[in-house]
Amino acid sequence: MSGLGRGLDSLIPTGDDKQESGLTEVSVALIDVNPHQPRTVFDQDDLEELASSIKKHGVLQPLVVSPEGDHFQLIAGERRLRASKLAGLAKVPVIVRDASEHEKLELAIIENVHRANLNPIDEAISYRKLIEEFSYTQDQVADVMGKSRASVANKIRLLALPTDIKRALKDGKITEGHGKALLSIEDPKKQLIAFEQILSGDMNVREAEKAAQIHNNPTKKVKPEQDLVTKQLAEDLKNHLGSKVAIKNSAKGGKIEISYYSQEELARIYQRIKGV
Repeated sequence: MSGLGRGLDSLIPTGDDKQESGLTEVSVALIDVNPHQPRTVFDQDDLEELASSIKKHGVLQPLVVSPEGDHFQLIAGERRLRASKLAGLAKVPVIVRDASEHEKLELAIIENVHRANLNPIDEAISYRKLIEEFSYTQDQVADVMGKSRASVANKIRLLALPTDIKRALKDGKITEGHGKALLSIEDPKKQLIAFEQILSGDMNVREAEKAAQIHNNPTKKVKPEQDLVTKQLAEDLKNHLGSKVAIKNSAKGGKIEISYYSQEELARIYQRIKGV
């Protein structure tokens, strides 16, 4: 591993350092995209908005590239490159740096993760690539990305989900929390049922987690939550009896609890009930 966890800041010069930084302008036609770019989805509206800004103000932060023969390979800044092309720019400011293949991947991931540009699946694929292709450990990935090892491990586990669910995660149709809940459902058919419920908008993350517990432990008794009707009944009884009332539901029915604090109060409650 390169120990490159210092990130992009170490490659982008400031102040007087710019003269010796390799900062220059190159033709957009000479910049090839990074084959290790972890980000695969670029929002068109977002690109057009950035292109509009670039037309007015130019590219405020230079791209980072490495020399590749008579061309340059992009290390960081593909979104800016795409937007610059949309804006009609012939050249863009770049910082030229020599970088190994795993440094290019690491920097590309750092840029996207730190800017929250990666969806959970692309981020997980990137972590796995660092591990499988560049011999990183999960601890090293976590250190470079500024995350906990558990966070990295949980992200990679999302790749075990079925293709349709991973696609939904990638497209933002379900959240990472939903994905983790679905991952814990062991039965593929039940997992698909829960997934379809989430897509229809009938299940939030907490409900998905509860569904996973039920699917994995079908014989386990789950205490149903009080609905609005039950709460209203308890409130009506409280007002009628003049004492605190709790209605507790269970799988086989439930019970009503009436609180009293003296024999006189008990007698009063009894008379109220008897007179109903």
